[in-house]
Amino acid sequence: MAMVMNPQSQGGLSYQVVRASTAVTIGSSLLVLSGLTLAGTVIGLAVATPGLVLFSPVLVPAAITLFLVTAGLVASGGLGMTAVYVFYWMYKYLSGKHPVGADQIDRARVKLTGTAMDIRERAEHLVTGS
Repeated sequence: MAMVMNPQSQGGLSYQVVRASTAVTIGSSLLVLSGLTLAGTVIGLAVATPGLVLFSPVLVPAAITLFLVTAGLVASGGLGMTAVYVFYWMYKYLSGKHPVGADQIDRARVKLTGTAMDIRERAEHLVTGS
């Protein structure tokens, strides 16, 4: 019976050397890119800081206004979509279809009806019993 050997175990030392040199090459490339990115960020910040300080009385209120407008649009859109879905659910429920959560609504309605009847009977008993 012939044994099939794994390519990793066949190479031995040469395979480990290739693997290590690949790891060193990729790691050093990523390290150089990281350093260039950091240097570019520091240079960009150094160049932009005087402009940001000079225009901050205009930029800060503009940024706040932009944030509030965006938040308002997102909130109104979300509430509008929720309202459309609620109307769609109500239409399905009232037209006799069985939307998700209809069982819970029916159980709550039955429970509330029973509780209201109990309260009515107690009130009638108190009024007539006294």
